[in-house]
Amino acid sequence: MAGLAAPTRIGDQPHLRIGFVPLTDAAPLVVADALGLFAEHGVRVALSPERAWAAVRDKLVFGALDGSHLLAPLAVALAAGVGGLRRRLDVTVRLGRNGNLFVLSPTLAEAAGAFIAPLSAAAFAAAVQARAEDGLPPPTLAVVFPHSSHNYLLRQWMAAGGLDPDHDVRLVAVPPPQMARALAEGAIEGFCAGEPWGSHAIIQGVGRYALTTGDIWPDHPEKVLAFAEGLAEREPEAVIAATAAVIAAQRWLADPANRGAAVALLAERVFPGVAPATIAAALAGVVGGTGQTLATPLTFDPESPPDATTAARWAEAMHRWGHLPTAATEAEVRAPWRPDLWQRAACLLARTEPQSSAPKETCP
Repeated sequence: MAGLAAPTRIGDQPHLRIGFVPLTDAAPLVVADALGLFAEHGVRVALSPERAWAAVRDKLVFGALDGSHLLAPLAVALAAGVGGLRRRLDVTVRLGRNGNLFVLSPTLAEAAGAFIAPLSAAAFAAAVQARAEDGLPPPTLAVVFPHSSHNYLLRQWMAAGGLDPDHDVRLVAVPPPQMARALAEGAIEGFCAGEPWGSHAIIQGVGRYALTTGDIWPDHPEKVLAFAEGLAEREPEAVIAATAAVIAAQRWLADPANRGAAVALLAERVFPGVAPATIAAALAGVVGGTGQTLATPLTFDPESPPDATTAARWAEAMHRWGHLPTAATEAEVRAPWRPDLWQRAACLLARTEPQSSAPKETCP
């Protein structure tokens, strides 16, 4: 199949279409757009809100998007040709750490006994096993996509408690914005999703906070910024400029003084139906509706190069659960991670921002 065509040019600037799913860790893209950072660095970007990760995957593969906010394990899956779709994306930035909540229905939470989050894997396993002994079906739990940190870290946690995630529970995929409604309607009995959707469900009274994925892997890398196959070769200046803008936005977000402005931007542009207080809690590392401060909150790092060891770790988890072809090589799964492009973008910032902490000695 032919690769993505070169991006449209408006005047002397390329015009990229970059997708995102409505989540707080999409904030660097939203901020870069709202503050004019893309234009400042010489690239025009049209942000494209996407409701589901399956849509993001298909649009990246078939040419409707030039880049996107993306689940890191999904970049691994595409590099390895999982499901017959093979694309080597270019991952240029790590977008945040942590940021996902595991929320249970009140009934399932009650079955796990009196607990103060984080819920132990053993207590959850005991509740699931007691349910099976009573002849009840396995609980249905939702994750945002099969190839996601949510799925693999939740599986790791359940297995540590003695459960088989492929038999003792029923795992389904639900788009993040639909999680609270699915829980309220009884279609699922728990979910793991990025904020603010966990806090949104808790504040609505349909869910109870159990733990975060950061409790399973503290400060784990979460989403990435990825570009369509071949775009970095055809339009390197555009990719580097867009990456530089996102790095600058992450540095802006890392400053607590900008949190109020970030909440206002996200409320207006990403979450019009979510209370600003819920968004503020997510950015502050507090579980909405509980006031509980997270030990491992969502963070945006001022320095955020993609680390290929992360790809290797996700590939290991995917192998464990039979989600990656046995023939997939380490070179294949690491190939999308492009710290070299991040470095070139950081050097671009170093030339335009004297306060930048990019290592000047590595810049041309």
